[in-house]
Amino acid sequence: MGLGMQMPFWHDDLCAAFASAGFAVARFDNRDVGESTHLRGTPSLPAVMTVPQAVARYRISDMAADAAAVLDALGWASAHVLGTSMGGMIAQALAIEHPARVRSLTSVMSTPSPRVGRPTLGAAGALAARPARTADEAAERVVATFRVIGSPGYPLDEDWLRRYGRLAFARGHDPGGARRQLAAINASPSRVAGLRGVRVPTLVVHGEADPLVRPSGGRATAAAVPGARLMTFPAWGTTSRAGCGRR
Repeated sequence: MGLGMQMPFWHDDLCAAFASAGFAVARFDNRDVGESTHLRGTPSLPAVMTVPQAVARYRISDMAADAAAVLDALGWASAHVLGTSMGGMIAQALAIEHPARVRSLTSVMSTPSPRVGRPTLGAAGALAARPARTADEAAERVVATFRVIGSPGYPLDEDWLRRYGRLAFARGHDPGGARRQLAAINASPSRVAGLRGVRVPTLVVHGEADPLVRPSGGRATAAAVPGARLMTFPAWGTTSRAGCGRR
């Protein structure tokens, strides 16, 4: 899943659709969110944006190793891997650094480098809002965020977002977690060179109206992977109801 988001953001209906197609489905919390391991210390936003190498506690490669450990725990030798936004970065790193574990790669609304597809000022500002203090505030914060970064050509399911916000607050509210993840993104090197060595079927999906990871991120990902297929959708921004990984 993406920056600061927990595994329930992989929508139950889409996971059920994968399962009905015959796939075993696994979704999980990345480190620093939900019921996963939480580190301590919250780096300042200026430091995260200007000197991330000095403040990052880990890198995207470490999060890819976490994903490989999930496969180990499940007893799965390999899987079809799908990631969105930061999760797409993790999926890319998994395919590069643990190639035997990846049957196919699907990278959605993501980028191979924090310097490609940078967010608009409005999208960056939405993510920098003051942390919620209650479950109700968390519910409204998620809705407000997706009013900025969501898909302008599609209806926003505000009721579902509010339910997710309250659930996420109850499962593991940690205002510093997303900041530590952002530091990991910004401190990680470009994956372009590594993606050139990926040899599994690869699909890259991106919204043409995405203000958070702009379309150049998807184009750069697809251009780097030999034979990758790129699909873009008009009026689609950062999706608010996502799918999930499948075996």
